[in-house]
Amino acid sequence: MASRAGFSRRTLLQTIALSALAGCAGGAGAGSGLSPASGGIAPPVAPRIPFPIEQLGRTRNDYYRWMKYIPETGTREMATLPEMIRAHLEAEAAYAEAVLAPARKLQPEIAAQMLARVPGNDTPPVIPLGGWAYASHYPEGTAHAVYTRAPLAEPGAAEVLLDEGERAAGAAYYRTTGHQPSPDHRYYAWAEDVIGNDRHRICVKDTQTGETSVLVGEDAYGYGGLVFSPSSRFLFWIWRDARNRPTRVYRTPVGGGAAELVYEEADPAIFMQIKRTAAGGYVAITMSGPDTSEVWLVSAEDETGAPQLVFPRRDKVRYEVDEWAGRLVVLTDEDALDNKLLVLAPGVAPETLVARRAGSQILEVFPFEKGLLRLERQDGLHQLILLRADGSEHIIGFDEAAYAVSVPAGQDYAAARCRITFQSPRLPVQWMDVDLATGALSLVQKAGRAGYDPGDYVVERIFAAAPDGAQVPVTLLSRRGTPRDGAPPCLLYGYGAYGISSEPEFSVPALTLVDRGWTYAIAHVRGGSERGRQWFLDGRRLSKRNSFIDFVACAEHLCDLGVTRRGAVVAYGLSAGGLLVAGAMNEAPDMWAGVIAQVPFVDMLNTMSDADHPLVPLFRPDWGDPLADPVAYDYMFSISPYENVQATAYPPLLCTSGLKDDRVGYWEAAKLVAEVRHTSTGNAPAILVLDAEAGHQSSGGREAEFREMSLYWAFAEVAVSGGLGG
Repeated sequence: MASRAGFSRRTLLQTIALSALAGCAGGAGAGSGLSPASGGIAPPVAPRIPFPIEQLGRTRNDYYRWMKYIPETGTREMATLPEMIRAHLEAEAAYAEAVLAPARKLQPEIAAQMLARVPGNDTPPVIPLGGWAYASHYPEGTAHAVYTRAPLAEPGAAEVLLDEGERAAGAAYYRTTGHQPSPDHRYYAWAEDVIGNDRHRICVKDTQTGETSVLVGEDAYGYGGLVFSPSSRFLFWIWRDARNRPTRVYRTPVGGGAAELVYEEADPAIFMQIKRTAAGGYVAITMSGPDTSEVWLVSAEDETGAPQLVFPRRDKVRYEVDEWAGRLVVLTDEDALDNKLLVLAPGVAPETLVARRAGSQILEVFPFEKGLLRLERQDGLHQLILLRADGSEHIIGFDEAAYAVSVPAGQDYAAARCRITFQSPRLPVQWMDVDLATGALSLVQKAGRAGYDPGDYVVERIFAAAPDGAQVPVTLLSRRGTPRDGAPPCLLYGYGAYGISSEPEFSVPALTLVDRGWTYAIAHVRGGSERGRQWFLDGRRLSKRNSFIDFVACAEHLCDLGVTRRGAVVAYGLSAGGLLVAGAMNEAPDMWAGVIAQVPFVDMLNTMSDADHPLVPLFRPDWGDPLADPVAYDYMFSISPYENVQATAYPPLLCTSGLKDDRVGYWEAAKLVAEVRHTSTGNAPAILVLDAEAGHQSSGGREAEFREMSLYWAFAEVAVSGGLGG
């Protein structure tokens, strides 16, 4: 980036004053005026301060660069922000509350409808584990879960392991992850974030003494970042560096003592996770990037020994390791785009256990003593396949137009049955058991929903043709009998990045929206893996615009079918899905009644040019490197939502952000809002809602989720009705 040396604070303040005066007289676009719903409050006019950036012989001006603030130490707080930024964000908050007043009136009603769909105690059935039944539930009227266990022989004698509500008392933010018992069942561990910045502390409860201690006080990585050793004597955990990158694995005695370094990763383009293999023979440390991976194993026979490498990392080869029947099983894409399964034994060359099959992508494997279960995606839908020890297979299919299957982690390797979950947009979660000898499927429990009849709803899977002929799957949820005359509004959700698929799961917020007369749709655009890894590659890097085009094509197809109409579709995306919907907004601004971009990644060229960002080195294979590759620079410049706002009438735009977010900085949403507001020729509002206590995620608990979603749905309803201008 070009230097800003010599740009004094006085000059900065003079520019602010001049910009504010210009804003009072009317900005560059008509969007800088009052919106009908603004209650007479003019939108903030962000100063446009030239900030020339030179890269690879190219020059651009980032007029809102001043919004970005990273403190030298500590966490961002409103009180410690530079005065200029704080004043602007406070003005944005005041404007947001004014313009969202009609939506705020609807919000409590919608939130109450969501809560009414949730039973007071919808406890999943227990999965037996070592003679214990571990469970969690939400006590009546509470937002946080309680984690318990009871001996299988005395199911009524429940012991509380973690009461989230008790630990969250008085905290502005509280979220937990990584819950797990030790193999000997004496200890129970979890990671908790009490700040909102994804930097966790790790807590351990000793069930013999009843004492809970903080084993790791700070800077732990909670997502796949902690695991007990096979002996239960140690906890292996991942440390995050100052840039929030998981870079070290430590081993700490559970009973207390100094942490010892086990492994340190020097490559900033590599992330790591740790787990215990299914049979308990190893702790596996997996290093991975989008196009490479490497696994190190710590043997249960030498838990304090040095980790041993399975395969050295190679570019364009990814693999994961587990353990089955005395051998290692390796899921890899080497010479197999949609993965194959290998087995390894000491002193023996790798053998193919399951070869690659056209049209079928192996997603995960779940080893048990009596059989190996694998989750595949066949023609866009999940299926389970049981591989028995004798080599025979049993395919388990499901009868629904669109659905999602998952296998809960941490099940007993010696179990005779494997617990799975099945759900669809109209079917609440059903817990089922797979007999690992026969493959037979049996129902264990259905999630209760008082007064709810799945037959009142219809799930469909349709395909929209993209301009290049690609057939893009779309999942629809609507009430039975909803007319196809173009009248109903539609909310279209999408993500389409990193190969992550948008699974058609049951969603109380989605169901609530449908009950209010909407159709809820999921666009499975390129960039995800709904149609295999090639589907991901076709929406990545220099093909990323395909994701935007696919999303617009899905909206157009829904209009052609009469599901909805142009101008009655609200686009919704989260994080990289925010990039998707903002890109689609630039592609076809007149399609949308409104756009909801939650913590959106929309300033992609500037962010991917920031080598200090915790995620940038990791995701260069997905987006390109604009610091070194002119082709990547030019392509990002051509599609980045912030760089491509046009002088046209934009729809109402709602962007949200978290002040403490280290993944997608709050300034990305703030800059896009400012640029749309400056450039748009229409009078629809661009709104920024900032959560000063959150990071990339809101605080844990259902109420926080429903509070967010009810605002989005209320915004959507008001936008479709024209109450936000346009």
